[in-house]
Amino acid sequence: MLFDYISLAGGLVVLIIAGDVLVRGSVGIAQRLGIPNLVIGLTIVAFGTSAPELVISLKAALEGAGGISIGNVVGSNIANVLLVLGMPALIAATPCGEAGATRNALFMVAVTIVFITFCFFTPIGLPEGFILLILLGAFLAASTMVAQRHRKEQKAIAAAAAGAAVATGQPDEEDDALDDVDDVPDSVWIAVIYIVLGLVGLPLGAHFTIGGATSIASAWGVSEAVIGLTIIALGTSLPELATTVMAAIRQHGAVAIGNVIGSNIFNLLAIIGITAVVVPIDVPPEVLKLDIWVMLACALLLTALAGFRICLGRISGLAMTAAYVFYIATVYMLGHTA
Repeated sequence: MLFDYISLAGGLVVLIIAGDVLVRGSVGIAQRLGIPNLVIGLTIVAFGTSAPELVISLKAALEGAGGISIGNVVGSNIANVLLVLGMPALIAATPCGEAGATRNALFMVAVTIVFITFCFFTPIGLPEGFILLILLGAFLAASTMVAQRHRKEQKAIAAAAAGAAVATGQPDEEDDALDDVDDVPDSVWIAVIYIVLGLVGLPLGAHFTIGGATSIASAWGVSEAVIGLTIIALGTSLPELATTVMAAIRQHGAVAIGNVIGSNIFNLLAIIGITAVVVPIDVPPEVLKLDIWVMLACALLLTALAGFRICLGRISGLAMTAAYVFYIATVYMLGHTA
């Protein structure tokens, strides 16, 4: 039991460090290459922080534990909105009005509805998996187009600024402005190394954290279904939490909101899609009664936050965190009374 607690604590430390490194590297790439922070959060950071869910869901489905696989994704998406955005707001204000966030949040709601529809035709098999992966491809293609368009606009602005500087005899201040940023790598290659270290560290930290937490939960007599929706879901959301906390502290709100939206999209499209292509996933009846509807409500909440450009403060952060605690308590009670 002592080793389980050490594994849990050590995994948390690795997650926090890896989250900080990943944020620095990803924002460095965004600034140096002219890619919007939101796009970086929606793709590189989101995929890296969703890696633990993919490993656990695929392994659970192959072992015939579809409840853990589905519960992991559904519970993680709920935790991503209520906890991953709520807790950082207790530390620093987290803006949710980044350009493009509303559009991507609406896509997340649409994907959530598609997933819920598939859940009522359990098991989720090969055809559904291919549909989810096609939607993932469309999402990545759209994100790439946004990044390319943004880079062209930035080049045009830079060229105009350089021309004005030559005409007036003033130095070009664009590079100086970038050099003033001291919390991200100065080199693209160093930023890439940061991202790689973060992507390696996050799943590693999650592995030890989940292993310790699951062993402790089992020793406490918690059922497998509850573990999937709570302990494992929370554990696999820790990378998102660590990354978003560091993003909020460093005032990179675009990475924070983009990370949550992107992670939820990746969870439903990539994780369920890949897993369903490999092996059919059975959906537990209890998940259809409560959890998928809570997940949909969270998706709608996140869309409202982005649409109304709300900046989360301590009060709203406390309310969201409390809502997550209430949800966990409800799942725990239902799991023991079923």
